Amino acid sequence: MLELSQSQKARHAISTFKTLADSLPLKGVYHPSGKTGGRLADALIQLSPEIYGSMTSDRIAELKGLQYVIDRMPRGIERATRIIFTGQEDFESTTFEALLPLRRRRTSYAVSPTEFCFVLTTGTSEVYDLLTHLTFLNIEAEKIARQADNYPDGITAEWRELTRIVKTEEKLEKDSLQQALWNLAIILGRPWRETRDTWEYFDKSRREHGSNNGLFNIIYGIGNRVLQEHRKEQDMLAVYFTPNLHEMLNHQKYAAIWSDNLKRLLIENSLEKRSLHVISSNTHSIRNLLYGAGALGEAGQKVPVDVYQMAKKLREDGEIVERYAVKHGFSPLSDTSGSAITVQIIDMCKVDFDAFHPSLNFSRERVEREQPVLLVIDYAFGTQAFDLMDELLHPVLAEEEYVKLPFASISIMGKAGILQGDKGDVMLPSAHVLEGVGHSYMVNNDLIREDFPDNVNVYEGPMLTVLGTSLQNRAVLERFHSSDWCVIGLEMEGGHYCRAINAAIIKKHVPPDIKVRYAYYASDNPIVSGETLASGPMGEEGVVPTYLISRLILEKILND
Repeated sequence: MLELSQSQKARHAISTFKTLADSLPLKGVYHPSGKTGGRLADALIQLSPEIYGSMTSDRIAELKGLQYVIDRMPRGIERATRIIFTGQEDFESTTFEALLPLRRRRTSYAVSPTEFCFVLTTGTSEVYDLLTHLTFLNIEAEKIARQADNYPDGITAEWRELTRIVKTEEKLEKDSLQQALWNLAIILGRPWRETRDTWEYFDKSRREHGSNNGLFNIIYGIGNRVLQEHRKEQDMLAVYFTPNLHEMLNHQKYAAIWSDNLKRLLIENSLEKRSLHVISSNTHSIRNLLYGAGALGEAGQKVPVDVYQMAKKLREDGEIVERYAVKHGFSPLSDTSGSAITVQIIDMCKVDFDAFHPSLNFSRERVEREQPVLLVIDYAFGTQAFDLMDELLHPVLAEEEYVKLPFASISIMGKAGILQGDKGDVMLPSAHVLEGVGHSYMVNNDLIREDFPDNVNVYEGPMLTVLGTSLQNRAVLERFHSSDWCVIGLEMEGGHYCRAINAAIIKKHVPPDIKVRYAYYASDNPIVSGETLASGPMGEEGVVPTYLISRLILEKILND
């Protein structure tokens, strides 16, 4: 019998997980502790994603992975016994509490203390993401339940103490806190110091953002739920998929509403015939580069000589920049479609060139000649990128006929995982390879190595567009990197943007020579221990590469 390599086993596990995930909206319901949930767990364990570290251990809890998942789930998810995935619900007139995770733009509601409803508007990537997180939590919950109920001796003393602390809501101080953390460390199979660090991480997020209920409640919640399931004291956690979710996944409803809102605003402001430049990026770097110095000057503050120091200074002064910007051609469009993608429309003819930072060199003559309008759209999430770009590039209906909008360039920037190089380095895609489906797209990238300063590490080559950041395996990534694919990094949206742009060219919605620019900075290295996304955000390390790429995109658009 042919022995499969680790890479082949991992690719098979990804395929299995995707197939199961795709079937669930049709099936309508599954139980994380049931047969289908078990198959999802088997696939995830076989895949052994780098971001989940010790998840595959029967005894040791995975704490960094737990931090990553809880930050992306609503507060109280550890208590859930019933979860609903839906494509559209109107809860505004109810008393249900709206919950937003700390690090993911997804809307959910607490219908009751144990029932949560997720309104999914961004497509299949969000389904994969949530199912991966729920599967991980159930794997960890099973470990905790085994440690809590130590057959044949029964419930352990450590679990009884944790139960008492949670039930009595005891306020722990100094010695009692250290003792409680020691008991918890025994349950988790982790050193006391690591357990304390994780408690401090969650406690800080709980106090500052109200994003979770603290480590003691989280561990007790997921462990107790599985214990009760094992004893038949409650029904198994059930995850339901409503029919309208399946309809949403096969149509671009929210993207179409989003696109129509944007195009209507362009028409209302007589911008639909101007040269349009799409920039997919964050919501601060383009704005701050164009308006930051002027905003600081108007506020009577000193403008730093170094443009990147100005960017760091403006991280805490976003409001003064926006107040200044709206007086000089800046129009923010908050999302009302449900897509969770904000847009910034910038009329470059109204920007004050005399107020730019001295280090920025843009051509006033080119702006006067071409009258460009920038459409800065917030980061999309996975497959949502195709839906948004496909709808945006589609002709607009005006006076009972479809009119092509004059798109001149499309620039995609963001952060990604790097496979060749280090955190903070820059990646320029020459192609995008879609994981799981075998599709690949060439990129005629208008950004090249020579555009960047010599002291910046820049890598050019194909990039992998992955199903989800939580579904990445070292063996698969190393194969893509070291084989003749020569992949330099991985991200979630680029390939889907490519699909939409290529389709628009084929359908003649945009010219075949439209300028396309892709650039990413490395936020993590998923094949290096301690440098995965679970290790936390980059912080100020990401400011320079983010603003460098933004600056180069603006120079390409605004200079001859």
